[in-house]
Amino acid sequence: MPSPYAERLAAIPVERREIAVLGGTTAYWVYGDADAETTLLAVHGYRGDHHGLEPVVAHLDGVRVISPDLPGFGDTDPLPGRTHDLDTYAAWLTAFAAQVAPGAPVLGHSFGSIVVAAAVAGGLDTPQVILVNPIGAPALEGPRGILTRLAVFYYWAGAKLPRRLGDALLRNGVIVRVMSLSMAKTRDKALLAFIHDQHDTYFSKFSDRDVLHEGFVASVSNDVRRFAPQIAQPTLLIAADKDDITPIEAERHLQTLFPDAELVEIADVGHLIHYETPQVAASAVRRFLRPSGAGTR
Repeated sequence: MPSPYAERLAAIPVERREIAVLGGTTAYWVYGDADAETTLLAVHGYRGDHHGLEPVVAHLDGVRVISPDLPGFGDTDPLPGRTHDLDTYAAWLTAFAAQVAPGAPVLGHSFGSIVVAAAVAGGLDTPQVILVNPIGAPALEGPRGILTRLAVFYYWAGAKLPRRLGDALLRNGVIVRVMSLSMAKTRDKALLAFIHDQHDTYFSKFSDRDVLHEGFVASVSNDVRRFAPQIAQPTLLIAADKDDITPIEAERHLQTLFPDAELVEIADVGHLIHYETPQVAASAVRRFLRPSGAGTR
């Protein structure tokens, strides 16, 4: 399915790399010129991989972006001997950043917002924090809390059924499409087809059902509120007024929990800012990064 952002993305140099982190191998992608003034570390959300943030990358003119796949998702293998809970993901991100992008601003989308917040609160070295569709309240209390409870049962069943049946359930294309339909708000048929294709292609690229279940538990058991007071760095929150996971009222409250946070609200979009309004998000990111001149070379 052709991407609406393909032409812009094709103009940006990109390189796939790998590095050893916490006993495992992390795959990551570097977009942009090596001599760019600012380097941004970008962390994707649950069940996705680095492809999900590419529409935003396509609009970050002049910014070098480093985008890894989370352990157990995409091309990154699970971390050996570890439970993939929030502490593990935060430790992984801190170690990865120290090796690949020390001192860079860091961005997290959705579950990535929780991972970033936990890592920064725990000491990750960064001058600025950007959270897109931040999880600013318990998922079970969101506007679609009933659907979230169904998801809890879905991932529990996928983990408990015989492995072959459980894996088939978790990778079921119909269920993936229902997830995609529940999040998309656009009425643009071409864009909607692209979003569905992205989810069909990448939502089942997890390594195994155990990691998927552990990651889900981490995503619904935590939110950014817990870490916000401990994040002293200037923080940009980019939220959607139709987000069914964290309502905009909760995002407005989340802003007040940070010592220094700005909230940008995007109208008529839900939890897929990175697909539906990436240019608006990227514009806010560029403006936020520019004043301090923060970044690594």
